[in-house]
Amino acid sequence: MARARVSLAVVKRLPKYYRYLGMIEQKGIIRVSSQELSSITGLTASQIRQDLNHFGGFGQQGYGYNVEELKSEIEKIMGINKSYRAIILGCGNIGKAIMNYKGFKSSGFNIVDVFDHGKKVGSKISDYEIRDIDKLEEYLKEEKPEIAVIALPTEIAQEICDKLVEGGIKGVWNFASLDLKLPKNVVLENVHLDESLYTLTYYMNNLADYPGTKN
Repeated sequence: MARARVSLAVVKRLPKYYRYLGMIEQKGIIRVSSQELSSITGLTASQIRQDLNHFGGFGQQGYGYNVEELKSEIEKIMGINKSYRAIILGCGNIGKAIMNYKGFKSSGFNIVDVFDHGKKVGSKISDYEIRDIDKLEEYLKEEKPEIAVIALPTEIAQEICDKLVEGGIKGVWNFASLDLKLPKNVVLENVHLDESLYTLTYYMNNLADYPGTKN
């Protein structure tokens, strides 16, 4: 019997659990209760137990969770116990920031190449020599990366995305200010920085709606 589909809200909380478990582990803490996780994460103990129960029973009544084991299980659930080859399309400010972020490699995300066009091609940024985006299709056939990071202008983002899909890319992390259209067998995660900022300013001006605020 196949398990029920896990909601987006639960999936979005998994990285938070993983991050806090890492912080707890660094302090040498061996076990943690759902109530203790609640005080750290700001989520209710009941919510934490419900979320984790989607994937199996990891805790023991009266004992709680083994921190190292639970962190390892969440790694497997999120798929970050594997290694992924990623390419970046666009080396503007966002592309450069992603190139220079050291945390990706420790989580199994290996940025192997960066693409752009015009005068940037052939130049070197960080440790990457910028490849010609016009030769992307040929590259995809030969190198077969799994993940593409799109940090391109809106007007060319969909065109490049179509080439990525044709070339067999499995996941797209999209920073272009456009909701891309992909087939269902290619996973898309949109990151719209302005939406996050607007959420911040909404709550600043409507504090009573802010999660965790007592009415």
